[in-house]
Amino acid sequence: MAAVASAAVFALVVTGCGGGDTAADGGQNPEPVAVTEEQLAKLPEATTYDDLEQAPIDPEMGDTSASENGTGTVLHPEQELAVYKKPGGEPFAKLPVEQISSPTWVPVIGEKGDWAQILLPARPNGASGWIHATDKTVEEGNNDFAVTVHRDDFTLEITEKGEQIGEWTIGVGKDEHPTPKGRAYIIASIEEQVNDYSPIVLPMSSHSESHETFGGGPGTVGIHTWPDNSFVGEANSDGCIRVTQEALDELVKLPLGTIVEVV
Repeated sequence: MAAVASAAVFALVVTGCGGGDTAADGGQNPEPVAVTEEQLAKLPEATTYDDLEQAPIDPEMGDTSASENGTGTVLHPEQELAVYKKPGGEPFAKLPVEQISSPTWVPVIGEKGDWAQILLPARPNGASGWIHATDKTVEEGNNDFAVTVHRDDFTLEITEKGEQIGEWTIGVGKDEHPTPKGRAYIIASIEEQVNDYSPIVLPMSSHSESHETFGGGPGTVGIHTWPDNSFVGEANSDGCIRVTQEALDELVKLPLGTIVEVV
């Protein structure tokens, strides 16, 4: 297991190591419940450090369509946004403009009118929510890339519009601390300044299911290299995905918000 830090912001965070619900009720395109600045300030943030017990769980955590079509639409909040349980429902969190010194980009897994269902970077794994997404509140982009991790085969594959552009043998979590299955996404790109095992760490939206914390951090699952090749084709991390330098060089080129499907 590893713990990383960058400019004292990402201190000890990382462990060592579709389709969505478009049938939410509330009308075809309900207006969002009004939230005052004071109410927004009191809502918990949707970050890797937070546990959003009220968050709806990704309704299709096993969806692997991103590997065939790419991640799809990704959104960046232009301002702090309330996150709702459903279109027109009650807010339970807020989505910040930045996450651990990187701009917040989240993948869209469902749409309904001006509403977008997104994956969130907080616990529990698969946390999701709805934001009211208009050209005044979000910047929109399209992401043709996706990453698929096969735990049993110890492989990581990058695809663009469903076409493979690279595949590598990797290391994953050991039996007692497995790399969590399901779809997550890359939330930041951190230049390592504390440990020497990886020049850059890519934290994901998922967390260890066996470590509540590690090294004082929330047990965020990350993608990173290792000082030697002992990890290749092995289950020997505490949940993180260990990759070769060649693989990391390609992974850091991917946009934030790229879905990582662990199967």
